[in-house]
Amino acid sequence: MVRVKICGITRLEDARLAIELGTDALGFNFYEKSPRCLAPADAWNILRKLPALVCTVGVFVNWDAASVIPLAKSLRVAGVQLHGDESAATTAECVRYFPVIKAFRTEPKFSLAQIHQHSGASAFLLDAARNEANSRMFGGTGCLADWKIAQRAAAKFPVLLAGGLTPENVAEAIRAVRPFAVDVASGVESSPGKKDPARLRAFFAEVARANVALASSS
Repeated sequence: MVRVKICGITRLEDARLAIELGTDALGFNFYEKSPRCLAPADAWNILRKLPALVCTVGVFVNWDAASVIPLAKSLRVAGVQLHGDESAATTAECVRYFPVIKAFRTEPKFSLAQIHQHSGASAFLLDAARNEANSRMFGGTGCLADWKIAQRAAAKFPVLLAGGLTPENVAEAIRAVRPFAVDVASGVESSPGKKDPARLRAFFAEVARANVALASSS
């Protein structure tokens, strides 16, 4: 069964709807250049009101471990996502305290050897490659990841597929890649940081439809 992570949560009502729909994880973004960035105090105001047992993930871009770990501990998130160009040493240090999702961009130079360098991580997120329009952004661009690269990685590792997923294409993406999970932010929004309830519902419905199809074909 392919799981779902809803990323870029900035409002309590969006978090609650995602939980109601069956999300497996919620992502809270602390990358200062992202339109979905939250101040730690604002994140805490949401996190402290969530039900018990909800999996929450702090998303960090190019922070060192000495900065990630204390903030993640203070917010009591369940795991951390390293979404930049972090070193294997940073991943290894964070793994001592939290399950880690390490993100990579599906650029032509990407190789599975990069994943092996971060082997302590619990899962690996594959996002869109950079282009001129999104060169300064790390995720949330709405651009598609390279599904062929992602499929090769998913055959060997627990992969979260991100990058341009929407209710319109997520079922196709699941069939093509067979990831461990799908990760969506901009594809279910009415504006950056604000989830659209209808698109959220449609996204979960399409993931469920794809999961039924996968189960019947196995």
